[in-house]
Amino acid sequence: MNQRARIAMPEDEIAAFLESSGKLQLATINPDGTPHLVTMFYGLDEGRIAFWTYRKSQKARNIARDPRVSCLIEAGESYDELRGVLVYGTATLVEDRDRVMAIGLEVARRTTPGVADELLLPYVEKTGLKRVAYVVERTKVVSWDHRRLR
Repeated sequence: MNQRARIAMPEDEIAAFLESSGKLQLATINPDGTPHLVTMFYGLDEGRIAFWTYRKSQKARNIARDPRVSCLIEAGESYDELRGVLVYGTATLVEDRDRVMAIGLEVARRTTPGVADELLLPYVEKTGLKRVAYVVERTKVVSWDHRRLR
């Protein structure tokens, strides 16, 4: 077995890793073809990466032009602790207000664990007025867990 296969996570570990993490590096494609890379808080929508952003943000404009994205979620400080999941996919726009708010609430819950929904809702409702959401439809997933090398 090659080293790449040894460190790959099975699907259940990928799902658990995505569930336990809270932020990712999102890459979209700028008009000139260069990558646009930003850190985003995210939630999950039926196991798929979901995030929201301001309608007029650079990432939203990039996705409107070319919906291909990559999402990197990683953890670990030293080489032997490195773990990560790289999701390649297509970002599907969510404009339905109820779904945008549901995704926004999911993101807010994950970034402020233990805070009651009643306290999060005013923030979500206010900032959600100018936001859209996206769900990433996977086309390819690459994973690694260097702890498997021990």
